[in-house]
Amino acid sequence: MPIHRHIAVDTDGRLLMVRLTPADISDSAGAQMILDAIRRRWPWVKHLFADAAYDRPTLMDKAAYLNFVIDIIRRSDQQKGFRVLPRRWVVERTFGWMMRWRRLVRDHEKRIDVSTAMIHIAMGSLLIPRNAHP
Repeated sequence: MPIHRHIAVDTDGRLLMVRLTPADISDSAGAQMILDAIRRRWPWVKHLFADAAYDRPTLMDKAAYLNFVIDIIRRSDQQKGFRVLPRRWVVERTFGWMMRWRRLVRDHEKRIDVSTAMIHIAMGSLLIPRNAHP
């Protein structure tokens, strides 16, 4: 079963929240689950960044209801070739860190909860050396 990974990270790329859904769930619907979870876990967070796939009216309405400010990071239409977009690269880098764990490159797990646990283990293993040698 293909899955879709929805994550929220801090400005350094550390994982704050992860929600996995079946692949037929849209980015906007997955992000709504993330918004609810962030509000419960970190009530002081106010400002979020997202890419253009998350610019949907229902998501923006829910964000406003939960008192979030979401900045959508868009690629310029005049842009030619690859260019690093501000703030957006942080999430992409976190996905890259996850892909260092071979088990996360493909969806090997049959259950979403097991796959979520593997993401937590992978991201936790990245934090241990950082905390040990600041």
